[in-house]
Amino acid sequence: MLGESLGPEEYTNRLADEIHQVDHADLGNWSDLVFDAWEQQASVFIIGNGGSAATATHMSQDFAKSLHPEEQLEEPATKRLRVQSLTDNVGWLTAVANDLGYEHVFTQQLRNLANPGDLLIAISGSGKSENILHAVAWANDAGLVTFGLTGFDGGTLATICQHGLNVAVNDMGMSEGIHLCLYHWVLNDVFARINQTGRYAGS
Repeated sequence: MLGESLGPEEYTNRLADEIHQVDHADLGNWSDLVFDAWEQQASVFIIGNGGSAATATHMSQDFAKSLHPEEQLEEPATKRLRVQSLTDNVGWLTAVANDLGYEHVFTQQLRNLANPGDLLIAISGSGKSENILHAVAWANDAGLVTFGLTGFDGGTLATICQHGLNVAVNDMGMSEGIHLCLYHWVLNDVFARINQTGRYAGS
């Protein structure tokens, strides 16, 4: 844990340095994939464990609610992003974990819900979570588009996902924080593209 040995100024300076190391092309590609899913009315599924499960929930909630101006929320004709976090159905998760094994908790949901062309966003700080790897392997075989969000050296997830972004810092908390920070740019950029307003207006 970097915060164990770094003071507040050193920690925030390191955080800024790590954010600056992010591959901008990978970040832009993440936004492209989500926008493409919206255009094609494909579904977006988000998965993760622990802190990354909470991030998956956060992302799903924001994608579902915040891609349209508030005054448009009641308009039935507005095309919406079909998005779901697979971390949130406790009954399904625990049933599969108990009966089949925890490595199957996301794959079994995808089997019920996913179609070819859908987008799977898989979050794993280590890139080694067995249930994440199992789900991505299944999704690749089933014709989904897969995007991995990782930390450290990316682990196996970085090698099997079709697209991805790695935050190459050897600290779980910092990588998780940067994932969510970068996500908010993706959310804003997809909003700008859907609503055709403000994209890179100040650049």
